[in-house]
Formats: sequence, C-alpha cells, structure tokens
Amino acid sequence: MKAQADEFDIFSTMGDLAGKVEEGQGFDILEMYKTALTIRLFEEKVDWLFARGKLGGTTHLCIGQEAVAVGVMEALRPDDYIVSTHRGHGHLIARGAEITKIFSELLGKREGYCKGRGGTQHLSVMPLNFLGTNGITGGGLPIATGAGLSIKLSGEDRVAVCFFGEGASNQGTFHESLNMASAWDLPVVYVCENNMYAMSTRFTKVSRFDDVALRAAAFGIPSVIVDGMDVVKVAENARTMVHKVREGTGPVLIEAKTYRFCGHSKSDARVYRSREQESEWKDKDPLVKMEATLLEKISHGELEHVRRSVKSMIEDSYTEAERGADPDIKDAMEGVYAEREALIS
Repeated sequence: MKAQADEFDIFSTMGDLAGKVEEGQGFDILEMYKTALTIRLFEEKVDWLFARGKLGGTTHLCIGQEAVAVGVMEALRPDDYIVSTHRGHGHLIARGAEITKIFSELLGKREGYCKGRGGTQHLSVMPLNFLGTNGITGGGLPIATGAGLSIKLSGEDRVAVCFFGEGASNQGTFHESLNMASAWDLPVVYVCENNMYAMSTRFTKVSRFDDVALRAAAFGIPSVIVDGMDVVKVAENARTMVHKVREGTGPVLIEAKTYRFCGHSKSDARVYRSREQESEWKDKDPLVKMEATLLEKISHGELEHVRRSVKSMIEDSYTEAERGADPDIKDAMEGVYAEREALIS
C-alpha cells in the first residue's frame, strides 16, 4: 500500500492507530485490512462505472476473494514474479500498484500502466515484476513456468507465483506447466483460487474430485488446501510454501477455497447458483473477519476512520484518472516494435 500512501498521504496519517494494533502471528492485520478494503472498494467502484457505461469492454471482479491476494503477497519479496488471471485487479493492488494508474488504464488514458492499451485483461507492471493479467483461461500458467525457468538458470532465490482458477486446471497448460516445473525443479508457486464455478459451470461437474490440490500429486508436487476467506491462514500457508520453494526443492501448489460474491463478469445474472448459497458464503466475508479481529484492539470509530480514508482515496484516484489525457493517434505504433538501436545493440 506504499504507492497509495505516497500519492495521497492518507495511510501515513494513521500512525497512532497502527500502533494500537499488534502484529498477530507476524502479520500486520491493520495493513492487510486496508489493502483488502482497497481492493473491495476499487472493485465496487469499477462495477458502478461499468453499470453506467463509463468503462468499455468487460470486467471480472474479485469481490469476496480479497484474502487470497492479500495473504499470498504477504509472503513475497519485491523481486518475485507475479502472473495473474482475467480476475486480476486484486492481485495488482495487493502488490502495491497505484490506484490512479489502474483506473487510468481501465479508462484508456495515457497515464495508465500500459498507456491505456492493456485494459483490465492485459495489465502488466514490470517495475513491480507483475507479468500481467491474462484474458485466456490458464494462459498465465506457462508464463509463470517460463519465469521460474529464468530464475533457475540465473541461480537466484526468487520465486514466480501463478494465480489461476479451478477451471484452468482442466486446461492442457495446467498439466504441461506443472509437469515441466516438477521435472526441472522450478521455483514456481501455483496458487489456485477455487471459487467453485468456472464461469457458470460448477467444478464438481467437470472433475471427479472437489480439490484441485489432489492433481498436484500426479506430478510429485507438494500441495496444501487453505481457507481462502481467512487472510491469516492464507498468509501463514503461503509463507511456509514460498520458503520451501526458495530452498530449491521445486514447485508447490496452494489451493485456496474461496468465493466470488459477484458474477463471473458484468453481464452474469448468476442463474446457475442459489441466493442461499451466496448468503452462506457472504457470512464468511474475509473483510468482516478482519474487522472483528481489529475491533479487539481499536474502537468502532477508529475502524470507521480507516473505511472513510480508503473510500476517499478511491474516489480521489478515479477523479484524477478521469482528468488524464486520451491516447493520440500518432502514438498508435509506439511499443509495438523494438527500436532499431536496441536490436543492433
């Protein structure tokens, strides 16, 4: 969250409050909550903008799944690689990206991370080693595996983290990537966000087993299943598994059982699942769980101050992004081809 703090100087004003919240089990719950809340409010703002025709294309929101992104990022270093999915805003925000630049990208502005050309489905941020969101189901698996190979060949102790959904585990890229990573002991952490539905198809209808983690055994890869609605449990397991990979023992797989509160995309009426099921999962809201933990240390008023501050930052970020410059036709070919001097050198 440092990027947002530098930009709007709102989190830095909470020093006294942060001092009241002890780091439980090595994790700063207050900071994790602020990041998760930023993801939630960002996604809600994006949903609001799409409903009013202010954003083009489509979008896939991660409302309900925030604990996975936040928990996994807690275990990583800045030099580790991240490969995301079509539902990747949360991963990027948890990585520390600037909210204004993400909004700018979705609005097609030149100030966006990819100058407005990537949008939600092809958003990469190389300074953060964020290798991109991906519009293809399972498309990030071979990319992360390739990143892992580059780390192995360079002799570094970095890791490549690959997020994917349970639906991607039925793709050939899943089996090919895990097999290659296993055979070559590549430093890759495969993170399956199992939200039960690959678009509108329940995973149990296309798999003999409920758990994607069981498939890792076919490749001799250690795996763990975690409660993806509990940020501390995700962070604890991620820290353990990432440490294992850094030791050079090869890839691992983390399966986080989670749930998206919204539809697959903005046009999804969710007719394939019941409102009762949705209500049961909303009772497990990861943000509500974090709030309950925080209220053991701080007051309701202090918690509300955090909420207002994050909401204000989201609104200010969007307002600033909206004022950004639109693309110029003269720049249409920029970034498509390498400069001749670069090729010669």
